[in-house]
Amino acid sequence: MAIVIEPIAVRHIESYHQALDVVSRERRYLTFLEAPPLEGTREFVLDMIENKHPQFVAVRDGEVVGWCDIRRHSFPSHAHRGSLGMGIISAHRGQGIGSRLMETTLKQAREYNIIRVELSVHADNARAIRLYEKAGFVSEGVSKDAVRIDGRYIDVVNMALIFSEA
Repeated sequence: MAIVIEPIAVRHIESYHQALDVVSRERRYLTFLEAPPLEGTREFVLDMIENKHPQFVAVRDGEVVGWCDIRRHSFPSHAHRGSLGMGIISAHRGQGIGSRLMETTLKQAREYNIIRVELSVHADNARAIRLYEKAGFVSEGVSKDAVRIDGRYIDVVNMALIFSEA
């Protein structure tokens, strides 16, 4: 069955929440160590839809297997900026889904006049860093020991894509 990239919708909330929880519990890639409660996820998604923040999901057989979103900053002086988050369930990695999600989400961000997209990625996540670089992101620095999971400190690479420079 083909994997379809589509805008997140209310019908995706529970499946998105489950995918977020699965990736979070890997304790390697996300700030979350488990998904927030379903109601918090529901509020997040509904806010993303209502306020036209780009958010897309990769769906297979009706189930979310990955996502990418860009949340615009709320201060008017920062509203040209957005923060990117994404994840893909492990069984679906390495199939180009991340590139498809990112391309679609960045295209919509540009249409919504988001000029600067920022992200933070664990420094030991070489696959994700390559994906971001391929999309045009550049490193803006490293935050040492920025994440602590199970007693292990991890550096974080801060990256950005500025459309006027892309």
